[in-house]
Amino acid sequence: MSDTNPPADHVFVNEKDTAKPVEENIKSRTTWMRFLFMAICCVLVGLAFIVGSVVVVFSFLWVLIKGDVNRELREVGQSLATYIYQNIRFLTFNTEDKPFPFGSRWPSPADED
Repeated sequence: MSDTNPPADHVFVNEKDTAKPVEENIKSRTTWMRFLFMAICCVLVGLAFIVGSVVVVFSFLWVLIKGDVNRELREVGQSLATYIYQNIRFLTFNTEDKPFPFGSRWPSPADED
């Protein structure tokens, strides 16, 4: 085989000769731990979305009835939005920082990443 056509059982990390066989990637404990955290984060994002939907409905009803925005509901909504954002960044490999409850604290309404 030539260098331009590597064997099918090798995955290249970059252009240099630093290849890892697929078997090593599959057996990597780190990769599977990341998968476990990602699966849990997917469930938590789904729950956060449901809670966020409830906050949206209550916020709308509050404005409809009272005529002004409820500050506490707005802060809860901001915290949930930041939490979902942190999870999506972790799930899409844009960060290695694990979101709440695995390493970070719950985001405050003032947090902006």
